Formats: sequence, C-alpha cells, structure tokens
Amino acid sequence: MGLARVASPTEGSTSLNAQRIAIVGAESTGKSCLSQALSAVMRMRGQTVHSVDEVLREWCDREGRTPQHHEQAGIAQAQAQAVEQAPSGWVISDTTPLMTAVYSHLLFEDERLYPMALAHQALYDHTLIMGLDLPWVADGLQRDGPHVRGPVDTLVRQALDKAGISYRVVYGQGHQRLNNALLALGLPGEDSAARMVRENAQFAINQGRTVWQCNECSDPECEHKLFTGLLAKRST
Repeated sequence: MGLARVASPTEGSTSLNAQRIAIVGAESTGKSCLSQALSAVMRMRGQTVHSVDEVLREWCDREGRTPQHHEQAGIAQAQAQAVEQAPSGWVISDTTPLMTAVYSHLLFEDERLYPMALAHQALYDHTLIMGLDLPWVADGLQRDGPHVRGPVDTLVRQALDKAGISYRVVYGQGHQRLNNALLALGLPGEDSAARMVRENAQFAINQGRTVWQCNECSDPECEHKLFTGLLAKRST
C-alpha cells in the first residue's frame, strides 16, 4: 500500500464525491469499530455521512437468540434495504448481506442467498475486508468462536472473486487500522492533530460533556455502559 499525503480534517471536503463503503469480514475483526471511526473522520472533513448498523446484531438483541435457517433471508433483505434507502451522502455500512449469505452457507449449507447478496455488493464503490490480525473476543450471542474466522474469511473472498467484485484487505492495530482503511479508500490518513481532535471529541462524550450517542462511540470498553451498569447495581 503506497503512502498518501496527510491532509487536515477539512481539506478537500468540497471536492469529494459521496460514495458507498462496505465493511465486511469474519467475526471479531473490528468491522463496527472501523465503521464508526471512518464515519467520524468523514464528518470531521465536512462530509455528510450515513452509518448503517448491522441488522443481525439488532435482531439478536431483540430476539435474545441467533436466527434460524428460514430467518436468514429476511435479515439479508433488511440489511440491503437499510443501505439502499439511506439518505444522500457517504454511506458506510457495518456489514452487508454477503455476510448473511456466507453464514447461511457455512452453518446451513445453503448457498441460495449469494445471488441477491452479490448483486447488492456490486452497488458499493469500495469493499473493505477486515484482516484476521485482531484477537478474537467473545460477544454474547453474536460470535461462534475463533475457529470460524478462517473459513468465513475464505468464503467471503471466494464469493467476491467469483463475482468479479474488487476489494481491499485492511490490517493494523488501533489507529493504524483506521489509517490503512483511509489509504485503501484513496483518502488522506489522519495527522496527529486531527487524531487528537477526534479522540478528544470521543472523550468528551464519555465524560458526559456532550450528548451521548452510542452510534458514534468507538470505545471498545464502552465507559458509558460500564458506568450506567455500576449505577444500576448501587440502586439495588
């Protein structure tokens, strides 16, 4: 990956054309964190950004279980609709129907969702696959275990290759992963000043100095959640 000139947070904000960015990959590879960080950077650069959350996560939280075989297609359709109905501007999607198709293939030996998922995937200007260099972390119902990451990664790449859809693989720890994603998109990375502004804004949210918005949080330890949980224990 080549080097790019580093720009200020707002440089070039009026010259960028809105694009759709898909973030896909195996579980516990930083899809949500990267989606949130990219959205924050683009907003700081003056862009209108619509972040599309993972429908599967919302579904599991609501139902208290993982979906069954016959429910996979509905989740894939809902994920696609959330992107296709997004307002104008940059759209950054935390996963796509392709991931539902891959898990349907892996868990249920059902490959019927691939045509719909790949037709939707072709709508994106960029597809970023998360590398497997981050440690696996448990996340309740959402994750099966580290043993599925390799097979899922392979199926994602095979599906994209077969459909002729280009992609870039993003590696790196912490801020390096964000900068590598920006470079993969052909955008300038963050300089130290811009990074400090963004991280201070997140710190202000965590300290309660600004309105809490979980969809803009990139803190993996989620201080807000930990703090509110502590208060709940004290009140009992």
